[in-house]
Amino acid sequence: MVDGADEITVRLTDKREFKAKVIGADKRTDVALIRIDATGLPIVKLGDPNKLKVGEWVLAIGSPFGFDNTVTAGIVSGKARSLPQENLVPFIQTDAAVNPGNSGGPLFNLSGEVVGINSQIYSRTGGYMGLSFAIPIDVALDVQNQLRSTGHVSRGRIGVVIQEVTKELADSFGLPKPQGALVNAVENGGPADKAGVEVSDIIIKFDGKNVASSSELPRIVGATRPGSKVGMQVWRKGASKDLMVTVAEIPQDKLASRESTRAKPAEAVANRLGLVLSELSDEQRKELKIAHGVVVDEVRGQPRGDVRKGDIILALIHKGVNTEAKSVAQFNKALNAIDKSVTVTLHVRRGDNQSFITVKGLNGK
Repeated sequence: MVDGADEITVRLTDKREFKAKVIGADKRTDVALIRIDATGLPIVKLGDPNKLKVGEWVLAIGSPFGFDNTVTAGIVSGKARSLPQENLVPFIQTDAAVNPGNSGGPLFNLSGEVVGINSQIYSRTGGYMGLSFAIPIDVALDVQNQLRSTGHVSRGRIGVVIQEVTKELADSFGLPKPQGALVNAVENGGPADKAGVEVSDIIIKFDGKNVASSSELPRIVGATRPGSKVGMQVWRKGASKDLMVTVAEIPQDKLASRESTRAKPAEAVANRLGLVLSELSDEQRKELKIAHGVVVDEVRGQPRGDVRKGDIILALIHKGVNTEAKSVAQFNKALNAIDKSVTVTLHVRRGDNQSFITVKGLNGK
């Protein structure tokens, strides 16, 4: 345990002990770099975690519950896993028995090479449940290189809020297959905004790397050095478009959301989605910092999709065409022109967050 420690002692298997100095630590990866003054130390061979295959055998070494130098075996259960509390590390998932005290121990392949550092477990009891996660050794080495040279770790950001592209969303945007990261908000004045990224763009390639799913984009961007100017490819209005973006650095977090009042409905008439809508006042648009949108005052009938009372609909997307919701009459007219059997997508603002919601089937003709 390095974080918050007053003194750190390194104990080797030959019983030698050394006082260690912390060079730097990175909380996001749970990796620290320490230094001891010693010679003749044993070393391990490092492997390439990218060559690991699901089903391949691995060994974990640690001190679970205080039992030193315990070895457990398992297989690679998955690669490039994102965890709810951390989406910048492509964790290696294994079913090797890892328990409290295993953290920080090495994960070996069958060639005796270290491919990861055991980091955490998924457990409802505090003990092993078959879900263990390790930091790939190449990620850990990049962290130690930065800690050694600068004392901290820099990660890239471009200033977008993204979501996964489902099959229904891909159909709505005219994308041949579900892939990429759908942009549902762009930070005003941020790197993506300056590069020309727009809400409803789907980022399908970044710095020459394909973005197969939205979870991959934060890792790819995070691994890009701040200040780098890189190419990105987006899917916009049924075609791909190339942009250049200058990557910024991830800042410290962040703000709480706020609520705003809504205008009352002018008349309680539901549209083909079963939604009763009303206009936003100029003051509300200014407060929310949006140019257009209509408010959902009521959801009637059987809900289709996750549209809720209080949502602000910003746009309607159908077959790759993005129609901004500038008024209730204009939005309902665009909705009425769509065949009832198709799936449409709504760009919705809820609180301070934005997302895309697919709705299957419309009422009426």
